[in-house]
Amino acid sequence: MTIRLRILPTITGATALLLLAGTLGSQTLQNPLTLGRHWTGQSVDPAFEGYDTNADGSFNLWFGYLNRNYEEEPDIPVGPENGFQPGPADRGQPTHFQKRRHKDVFAVTVPKDFGEQKLVWTINNHGKIEKVTGTLDRVWLIDRKYTTRNATIENPYSNLPPEVAVPSTLTASTSAPLEINLEAKDDGRPVRNGQPIGMTYAWGKYRGPGNVTFEPAGGKVVDGKASSKARFSAPGDYILQVVVDDGSGENAGNFGYHCCWTNGQVKVIVNR
Repeated sequence: MTIRLRILPTITGATALLLLAGTLGSQTLQNPLTLGRHWTGQSVDPAFEGYDTNADGSFNLWFGYLNRNYEEEPDIPVGPENGFQPGPADRGQPTHFQKRRHKDVFAVTVPKDFGEQKLVWTINNHGKIEKVTGTLDRVWLIDRKYTTRNATIENPYSNLPPEVAVPSTLTASTSAPLEINLEAKDDGRPVRNGQPIGMTYAWGKYRGPGNVTFEPAGGKVVDGKASSKARFSAPGDYILQVVVDDGSGENAGNFGYHCCWTNGQVKVIVNR
């Protein structure tokens, strides 16, 4: 009896992905490593980050969000599809949602007698309704003394967030770019190889009727200063937000901590 063996070609992991992608359409075939990612059409999930206390006894309820889209940045006006209950619906939340996760984006200050009351933030994107509840339950308390990676009882405030200064209000036009300057200072931590990692900044649209492009959208803060130009596609009132990070905060991907980055906002009145 003769036994004939058939040698099959070796299929590598990349080839297998390509074969699988070929069964899912030409768009996936072009980039098989992005299987499972949704570029548009997904929800925007509000997030309650916790609360901290003010010297006068009031509290700050901190909120952020996860935009599940990898490309779409929806604009959702304040109202039933982007609002708080009980009212007022407008609590200073963004109406433009940048891609992916953004932590401690804004705070809602509530009085010291807020007690067991709750604030519910609702976002509806593409008919996908998501809600989150802000509360003063002690499990959500953010103790600013110990919000950094190396903080201990013996070593509180082991790293402090940057101090940031930006203009409060600017005027621009759709026909010319607007220069925006910021100044920032930091405590020089964290340190890598004996040197401060250094601060970075990132600009984004927070509210406004049109598109905003930045040049550059972010980079390093050099000698405590940084400058960018913003272009606006339509007239109206805008709010722009910058995140200045000392190398250990949101821009560095350390979402498990509440330090060390600082948000700054600029209102821009845009004319034609």
